[in-house]
Amino acid sequence: MAFADNLKKMPGVAHVEAIRLIDGEEEVGLIEHKPGQVGSLTLYNHLAQTYGAITPEAARAGLEFYAEHTEDARAHPGKHPNIDRLLALAEGGRTLRVKHVFFA
Repeated sequence: MAFADNLKKMPGVAHVEAIRLIDGEEEVGLIEHKPGQVGSLTLYNHLAQTYGAITPEAARAGLEFYAEHTEDARAHPGKHPNIDRLLALAEGGRTLRVKHVFFA
C-alpha cells in the first residue's frame, strides 16, 4: 500500500504542533506541523501512540508505512531524514522517547 493510503488510516494531527524526539536527555529530532513534514508527523504520532516510543519494532513498522519512500531513502541517504532515522533505529536497537507539542 502507498504511503498516502497508509496515512489515511492514521489519527489526524491537526492539534499537534510538533513532535520532539528524545534520546536520553538530548533532543535529537524535531518534526513540525508544516508543509513537507505533516506526513512524517502523522506517522511518528501514530508510532508513538501505538508503541509508546520509537522503539526498534516501531521503526520497522514505520518503514513499512513509508512504503515507496523507504526504498528511495535507502537509495539516496540524506534525502529523507525522518526515514533515515527509522532505518538507524531499526538496525541499531535504540529507542527514542516522544514529546508532543500541542497548538495553544
